[in-house]
Amino acid sequence: MKYRKDDIITLDIEDMSVDGAGIGKLDGFAFFVKDAVIGDTVEAKVMKVKKGYAYARLMQILTPSPDRTEPRCPCHRQCGGCQIQALDYRAQLRFKERKVRGNLMRIGGFSKELLDRVMEPIVGMEEPYYYRNKAQFPIGADKNGEPVAGFYAGRTHTIIPNTDCALGVKENKAVLEILLDYMKSCQVLPYNEATGRGLVRHVLIRKGFATGEIMVCIVINGGELPQEDRLVEQLRTIPGMTSISINSNTQKTNVILGSSCRTIWGQDTIKDVLHMRDMECAAGVSSSDSAGITFAISPLSFYQINPVQAEKLYSIALDYAGLTGAETVWDLYCGIGTISLFMAKRAKQVYGVEIVEQAILDARANARRNGIDNARFYVGKAEEVLPALYEREGIYADVICVDPPRKGCDAACLETIVKMAPQRVVYVSCDSATLARDLKYLCANGYELQRGRMADFFGQTIHVESIVLLSKLHTKQNIEVELEISELDY
Repeated sequence: MKYRKDDIITLDIEDMSVDGAGIGKLDGFAFFVKDAVIGDTVEAKVMKVKKGYAYARLMQILTPSPDRTEPRCPCHRQCGGCQIQALDYRAQLRFKERKVRGNLMRIGGFSKELLDRVMEPIVGMEEPYYYRNKAQFPIGADKNGEPVAGFYAGRTHTIIPNTDCALGVKENKAVLEILLDYMKSCQVLPYNEATGRGLVRHVLIRKGFATGEIMVCIVINGGELPQEDRLVEQLRTIPGMTSISINSNTQKTNVILGSSCRTIWGQDTIKDVLHMRDMECAAGVSSSDSAGITFAISPLSFYQINPVQAEKLYSIALDYAGLTGAETVWDLYCGIGTISLFMAKRAKQVYGVEIVEQAILDARANARRNGIDNARFYVGKAEEVLPALYEREGIYADVICVDPPRKGCDAACLETIVKMAPQRVVYVSCDSATLARDLKYLCANGYELQRGRMADFFGQTIHVESIVLLSKLHTKQNIEVELEISELDY
């Protein structure tokens, strides 16, 4: 049967795609339906037909899935942020586990039997809402020219007005309402992407979960705001307010932050504290140590948006590293030193490498702030820094930890890891497709997959963090040499 645009069809949703769309089939022909979940029976309208599949729009739910739940946010379908909010949270976790395992099998070439043996249960969230410690809200105008704040609709730059996102902290709403009231009363115009005119572009809000400290950074198309004192006076009334700054971005670009910030009230940074945790069970219930690591966070700093889950993930990384106090650890793509400083608590020496200079300055400051003197940080590409220090100073690696961006590790970085030949590699990933690709290379060059786990940082969305442990394979020659040495020692 030939399906055409605007056809109305009835589908049983049997699966979900990696981007969270429901998948149903008619006569073997697959339809992708946004906002449908596994177990739904839906009526959908065909929107675009390809050779072997089609996209359809959800018209109505005829029979809801037993895993369907009522979303907390009324904007969840229009906003591009929460793709699977209509799916029960436990079902979300199952979806994410299938997604990661599917990529490891399809792209990485790992067998189901191996994954069944090495993969551990996903670490879910105790509260899958209100977990984001950072939010960036675009500011625009509605059809009447009134300023609005919210989020972009999926794959567009159309702002869906929303000052009370269910994933963010409660203080976001108060900050946005104060800013919008100020803009109206002082006749401050929002930025217009089409014309390049207007002043206020975005507002960045951050919160230290452990400290309660709040940061507000207003991104403007200029150098200053009119009547800044009036805005500051109102923002200061929010409990926990610690830092208010202006970021200047006068470029006609979709990059949110410019390169320079100016503090107009309070401190330049806020602080947060992360603790090492003793992971006790599959659900992720854990106990923390008393001496955490304190981080200073500026508007431009990278810092995990979900600190509760970050503590769990980094504690798993520490467990996988198997440190006894005698190891030398390299942390590649180290950012502001979050994993590095966790590792330094139990390693002999840690070296962090990051290409962003400001992040390395933050990492060094964080090490000093916490009295950690066995962590050194270098600016540069890992594939250049590692060989240079190895050849010049004889620095080797017992353990290498990598936490790359979504694109995964550079090929040269992977080659360098193989040449350095650490006993263990701990790989933290925010994209299981590139993780699978990189693991395939490492496992073809002397390593084997030992353990793996997922940690959900992003409830209501399709994203998930993964962490795996690779161990160096011992060749027959290696084993013979070790036996020979052992016999001599004996």
